[in-house]
Amino acid sequence: MQQVHVRKDAIGEAELVERELGELGEDAVRLAIESFSVTSNNVTYAVVGDGFGYWNFFPAPEGKGIVPMWGHARVIESNHPDIAEGERVYGYLPMATHLDVIPGKVSASGFTDTAAHRQPMSPIYNQYSRLAADPEHDPAREGERMIFGPLFKTGFLIEYFMRSEDWFGASQLILTSASSKTAMGLASVARHRSPQVTRIGLTSAGNVDFVKASGLYDQVLAYDEVGSIPTEPSVSVDFAGNGKLLGAIHAHLGDALKYSCLVGVTHIDERGADASQLPGPTPTLFFAPDHAVALFKSVGPEEAGRQMAESWRAFLADAGDSVTIERHKGLAAARDVFVEMAGGSVDPAKGIVIEP
Repeated sequence: MQQVHVRKDAIGEAELVERELGELGEDAVRLAIESFSVTSNNVTYAVVGDGFGYWNFFPAPEGKGIVPMWGHARVIESNHPDIAEGERVYGYLPMATHLDVIPGKVSASGFTDTAAHRQPMSPIYNQYSRLAADPEHDPAREGERMIFGPLFKTGFLIEYFMRSEDWFGASQLILTSASSKTAMGLASVARHRSPQVTRIGLTSAGNVDFVKASGLYDQVLAYDEVGSIPTEPSVSVDFAGNGKLLGAIHAHLGDALKYSCLVGVTHIDERGADASQLPGPTPTLFFAPDHAVALFKSVGPEEAGRQMAESWRAFLADAGDSVTIERHKGLAAARDVFVEMAGGSVDPAKGIVIEP
């Protein structure tokens, strides 16, 4: 078995290591990882790994971590009576070639990994879909699901939260890192479910054309054009983690900014502004798993799944072809791509899929 170990205190440093698989435990299932995507979302998992427990899903030696990925795997060995060898699953996987899980709450559509070390973390990350009975699974769109799916769901949950709060009285939504997949997901859901709210995308100068071409935003501005944002009642959703940019948005809008939401950190070198000192509302961190649990409690898992699937199909129609999927073979490629992304080199028009 191979794994990629990342230095927790310097995530741009990663190494490929060999490990023994060992004997499969009682009621356990061994997964051979077939494919996963590497996106800026995975960089976020590493940046905030200690604070949010992301390093705890797949244990590694002291000082090192295994970054979680979203992808597909096949059962190659099973000691569980309800899980057959050969079936395929989708879910949270390590940057590795194999993973052992202990299935619980098994149904036709999925199961939960009941491994003891994973129980303190959000249950959202411990669920695996069995593809044979998964309504979201489309064999022709596996690449898009890995690249966009988890990020899209975060965008869906942000829109649901904002709409449930009547958008805090705002008439416009400002999104930083507008080329990021989570921002595009949010923009698509807002376009269809909250069309009365104007969507303004902020992005780097080099990405303006890409973001405009997506058709997801009513207005697209480069980061140095923050002063052009209309001073109307607004909510901001910051995906960039750029303290200077967030400060400029708060300073420009002042009391017109009704809610400031922080999601992810795509510009990891530029964090660090003291958010409590900004004019306007205090920026509030959005933790998607908590909002997912709240959504399920509010409308029930079945209705939540129906709404997500409906918005997912709309998003694929809006932007599913905006990214060219690039496939790489081998875990060494995963290491190299992750290191490149941690250094800030992300082409928004490219989606990376690794086949270990």
